[in-house]
This record gives sequence, C-alpha cells and structure tokens, in this order.
Amino acid sequence: MGVDGTYWDMYRQNLLASHHIRYGATGGIGYYHVSDMYIALYGNFISCGVHEGHYIFDGLIENGSDIQPEQIHGDTGAQNEIIFAFGLLLGIKIMPRIRNFKHLRYYKASKEDHYKNIDPLFTDQSINWELIKTHYSDMLRTMMSIRWGKIKASTLLRKFNTKSRKNKLYFAFRELGRVERTGFLLNYINDVEWRQMIHAATYKNEEFNQFLGWTSFGDGGTIGDNMRYNQQKIIKFGYLVANMVMLHNVVNMTKGINALREEGVATRLCHVRQYSSEMTEGPMILARYS
Repeated sequence: MGVDGTYWDMYRQNLLASHHIRYGATGGIGYYHVSDMYIALYGNFISCGVHEGHYIFDGLIENGSDIQPEQIHGDTGAQNEIIFAFGLLLGIKIMPRIRNFKHLRYYKASKEDHYKNIDPLFTDQSINWELIKTHYSDMLRTMMSIRWGKIKASTLLRKFNTKSRKNKLYFAFRELGRVERTGFLLNYINDVEWRQMIHAATYKNEEFNQFLGWTSFGDGGTIGDNMRYNQQKIIKFGYLVANMVMLHNVVNMTKGINALREEGVATRLCHVRQYSSEMTEGPMILARYS
C-alpha cells in the first residue's frame, strides 16, 4: 500500500482551511491509501499544516476490505522515528522514499560496536535498550488500544510528536523507532533493487493523485462545503469514482488486448505491463477493439 496527499482548494472561511506553502494557496489535503493494485482503500481530509504521517495508520485500522496490506510506502512526510516504532509493533513495515536521507542519524546497538567501512555513518549515541525494556509492556498496550479501535493512531502520533520531555513513553517509542529506521536506512543504501521497488510503489500514489484530478468534477475542483462531515464525504466519493473509472479501464484494456491477440497481433507481457489502469488515453484507444 502507498500513502500520499494531494491539495484540494476550498473556501477560506473554514476552520480546516490553511495556507499550503508548496501550492501557495489556501485549502486542505486529501490523504489517500492506495493498494498496489491501484485501488484506493481509504481517504481522509486533513489540514495543510499537519504532519501527513500522523494519519498513516488510520486507513489501515479502519480499512474493512479484503485487502489488508503489510507494507506502507510513502514520501518523506510519511515517516519519523515514532512512526517506525508504531509500524514495528503493529506488524506493518514502513518503507518510505526519504528525501535527503543522508542527513538522518544512524544508531549503533552499543558504543563498543565498530564497523570497518561504514563506521562514519553512525552517531556516537547508541540505543538505550533499557528504556525500551522498561516501557515495552506499555507500548504494547498502546498498540492494542489502536487495534481495538479504542483510540486513533493519529491522535497518539500528534500527542507523541509534541516531544514532551515529561512523556517517558514518547522516549521509549522514539528509541525503538531509531532501531527500526536505522535498519531500514542501511538496507536502503545497500540494495539498489530495493530502492527501485520503493520508488515505483511511491510513484503509484502520485499517479493516483493525477488520475483523481482528471476524474474530479463539479465546482472547478473546489470543496465548497464547510461541514466537516460533508468534506470527508466528498473525499470518499471522489476516490470511489476514480476506482470505478479504473475498473472500467481495466475491462476495456483487457477486451482490447484479447481482440489484438485474436487478430494475430503479438502482445508480450513486457508490453502489457507498460499499461496502467490510471491512464487517461490508452484505455480509450484500446476500447475501440472491444
């Protein structure tokens, strides 16, 4: 599964509306969870000023479909040390495409550990295993509360990312997240194919956002309702329409490819893989064969 947000224009006189630095306009963010089969499973409407990664697990917990992903791909905003810790304890592998990852810190298991070729990568600070051990039961209880729907993961992530020095549980999650993210970063810089897979998975979400903009209609792409419930409904109806159009595309593409094969035209698997259900021109061309 991949997660990514896209900008939605909305009226300024709204409690959720805020200025988006990248787009230079006032609006909100549609945050979508998209499976590797191109189908959107969950959508949320959030403010431009929040950390998108806070909402990364809500879509997984509230997803009631048969597709239950075990990996999450996203961009830099879909990760931090606390998110990596949450993912580890929830049994979900966080695999983001991180910008400027060379500036992140790598932590050794112990100060006595030394590595021949990569030792300069690591900070002098080592993992505090005793802190993790002390609060491990509390961290597990927190994750069970999320799994049972007693509290939203986004609520806890917002609380923990205030970085309160009085919150010992925050420090325990942070320490565990350092362990998990260090392992991820080492694999990321070591395995070229792994990086290619992560980039390809993240790009699917960017494609979905473009396709969603193409399928959207009404009010010039502006959310004109000030009620929170209706705003969320617009987001959900939007990705539902996109899913329906993609299903229609797949049917037309399948009929078109089968018609070409019946006519004796060679259709290799490598060529078929170039097509995407989120294309806006290819399916229309193939539809004439159906």
